[in-house]
Amino acid sequence: MVWQQVYNPFGNMVVSTALAAIPVVVMLTCLGLFHVKAHYAAGAGLLSAVVIAVFAFGMPAEMAGKAAFLGGITGLLPIGWIVLNIIFLQQLTQQNGSFQILQDSIAGITEDRRLQLLLIAFAFGAFFEGAAGFGTPVAVTAAILIGLGFSPLAASGLSLIANTAPVAFGALGTPVITLAKVHGYDLMAVTAMIGRQLPFFSLLVPFWLIWAFAGRKGMMEVWPAILVTGLSFAIPQFLVSNYIGPELVDIIAAIVSMVCLVLFLRVWRPRTIWTSVSLKGHETDGGNAVPAAAPARHSSADVMRAWTPWLILTVVVFIWGLPQFKTFLNGIFAPNFPIDGLHNMIEKVAPVVPKPTKEGAVYQLLLLSATGTGILVAALVGGLVMKYNPVQLVAAYGRTLWLVKFSLLTIMLMLALGTLTRYSGLDTTLGLAFANTGMFYPFFGTLMGWLGVALTGSDTASNVLFGGMQKVAADQLGLSPNLMGAANSSGGVMGKMIDAQSIVVASTATRWFNHEGEILRYVFFHSIALACLVGLYVTLQAYVWPFTLMVVK
Repeated sequence: MVWQQVYNPFGNMVVSTALAAIPVVVMLTCLGLFHVKAHYAAGAGLLSAVVIAVFAFGMPAEMAGKAAFLGGITGLLPIGWIVLNIIFLQQLTQQNGSFQILQDSIAGITEDRRLQLLLIAFAFGAFFEGAAGFGTPVAVTAAILIGLGFSPLAASGLSLIANTAPVAFGALGTPVITLAKVHGYDLMAVTAMIGRQLPFFSLLVPFWLIWAFAGRKGMMEVWPAILVTGLSFAIPQFLVSNYIGPELVDIIAAIVSMVCLVLFLRVWRPRTIWTSVSLKGHETDGGNAVPAAAPARHSSADVMRAWTPWLILTVVVFIWGLPQFKTFLNGIFAPNFPIDGLHNMIEKVAPVVPKPTKEGAVYQLLLLSATGTGILVAALVGGLVMKYNPVQLVAAYGRTLWLVKFSLLTIMLMLALGTLTRYSGLDTTLGLAFANTGMFYPFFGTLMGWLGVALTGSDTASNVLFGGMQKVAADQLGLSPNLMGAANSSGGVMGKMIDAQSIVVASTATRWFNHEGEILRYVFFHSIALACLVGLYVTLQAYVWPFTLMVVK
């Protein structure tokens, strides 16, 4: 029997919205205020979601259980699979000493921690976002930063802040392509519109990143390098998105930004070298930061060997992200598993969709084409290059699996919670609360995208969830649908730093287990502040000349 979602079960949107928010509030409160371990916090949030979905919103209990199960296995593959294998590679490089040489080589480009952040967290991370997405950039950059000696809170929090502006075009444009395909947007039009929103924040985020790390004075000491980094990313981001398409926006912009920054640092250096590895005002955060020291000198051959595993990772992840290669691998092995009793048994209804629409519930076992599989291949090849034998590789993999066991459990529970809120309609109820804001909708519609990513952990999922609602609301209010569709994606990128799975990825990559609440408390202000700035910018584009000239009709 088909069950239709109910978005206002009590006939009062205030009450219904408050109830729909309970699972998220429970999880975040457990994490941020009560310092509960992440897997317990996620479990509490999931349990409360089941209770609210079944007893308040009328979802059949069997469907609720199956939705949670679907989310759990989705959390294991692809998200958990990425985390497991990137930590495996990190462990291999640490055990044979090559990570220390990599650290010294980066310090050879610049010993200044602020500039290392620009190079690694922002520019290098943006490349991995463009090539793979789905948690890969945070896992890679946080692992490198902790190896460079950054404190765990700095490595985790700053990697999350840096991984914002590139997210809308992550994984070769997947969020934008999905938005256009699922909800009928013109792909080039909505891509161009996002490309007229995010470049401003691509310029702002590097300044914000260094301010968050070093304070205003520390930021101003390196403003020329920050400006070079931001401009050299923002300009290609605008040009590629407006004149080429969404697929290569991040990759081209990231490469240009890295090259420009490295070249600039050959002719410019700050008057003072910042050697702190902790956040300004948090000089003791983490407790196990490595003291800054003069980098050792290594031969070119040693440096090349140290970078080789990461270069292999870069090449393999890029190849794995190519649509043609994914299609080839999926043609070999990609079985579908419709979830019986859930697949096409739930209908979305008005005002979210014009007519009742069935929700599919199919788990695709994309094991070969998963980004995590590419990372595993890169790690194994890199391990052999580093002269590990097969027995040593298997043993190291077993140790890594034991190391991240609770992180994998947490990710599964987080995705179970997010998937249940989607199928039960709880997240749609929250979205409708934003949609009923009249002339203020451009601002709150942007925050709807932020909410979607914060709940689901994915800009792609947020676009699927709220992209149609944005289109309907824009038509009703006389706004450009492309403006609000783009705002959903652009606002969503700022929710990436507080979504639970990203925080778990960061804590795992830095091996700062059971400190997810501290990371959440640190990044929450930055997330909401930047999301509000995006909302204000979209509001200007909706109503204020000359910003209105940028709107793609």
